[in-house]
Amino acid sequence: MRYVKRIMVLFVMLFFIPMAALAGVIAGEGSPTTAGGGAMNTLEDIYNLVNFGTTNLPRSVTPFAEPTAGPVATGHTLTQVYDRAKTSSRPARTGQTSIIPLNVTGIAGADGKLQKGVTWPSPRFTDNTNGTVTDNLTGLIWLKVANYNSTTGTTGTATWTIALTFCNTLKSGQCGLTDGSTEGQWRLPNYFELVSLLDLAYFNPALSNDAGIGQWVSGAGSSFTGVQSGYYWSSTTGADTTDVAWLVTLNYGNVTSADKANAYYVWPVRGGQ
Repeated sequence: MRYVKRIMVLFVMLFFIPMAALAGVIAGEGSPTTAGGGAMNTLEDIYNLVNFGTTNLPRSVTPFAEPTAGPVATGHTLTQVYDRAKTSSRPARTGQTSIIPLNVTGIAGADGKLQKGVTWPSPRFTDNTNGTVTDNLTGLIWLKVANYNSTTGTTGTATWTIALTFCNTLKSGQCGLTDGSTEGQWRLPNYFELVSLLDLAYFNPALSNDAGIGQWVSGAGSSFTGVQSGYYWSSTTGADTTDVAWLVTLNYGNVTSADKANAYYVWPVRGGQ
């Protein structure tokens, strides 16, 4: 009998006492959308910011604040999330500002009038002083000199196969690079990466200066050198035949395809997604 009583007492201690403790009210930090230490940005806030560019403050009365002290940052702000997301999920502006239409009906819908797309950052390009230039719109890192055609430092045009080999084997110590890059980090840009450089407010070349508010001119507010108004190879093969690849011209921003045995300019890139 004594053993039975002891078992019953142990049962009560193990089951009922913890349940009683849980029955109380646990103090919390509040919901994500209310004032207090638990306030934070909601998924709706993030959606609205990425989709509409609305304010980066959450709907809560007391927004969450990143710690100002500590060994390292604990995360990213909503604005940082937006800046990263907008360039990868939405097309950028073309740079065109002209609103002179070919006919009266074209006024309202002209690209230069609507200015649709992700706004360009200021500055658009940053010279990294190591032989590379960063496009702050896309995050891509381009070779500063835009007309090399081999790792030995020669300039001019190259066939598509030679262009691929040049870009794939490029590394720090070649073509003015002191960036610490290694073989395999550089590549021939794809079709869309190459097109992303264009500023269609200009021609010959269709490229902006570093600030993004004027045309590229060598040595005048522009980090890039050796820019050619001719065609540049992309790494993208044509869908109809593997003998051709896509090209982009810096003259008017035209795109076309050509036989890979032909010779055109090469502009290596690295980074990006």
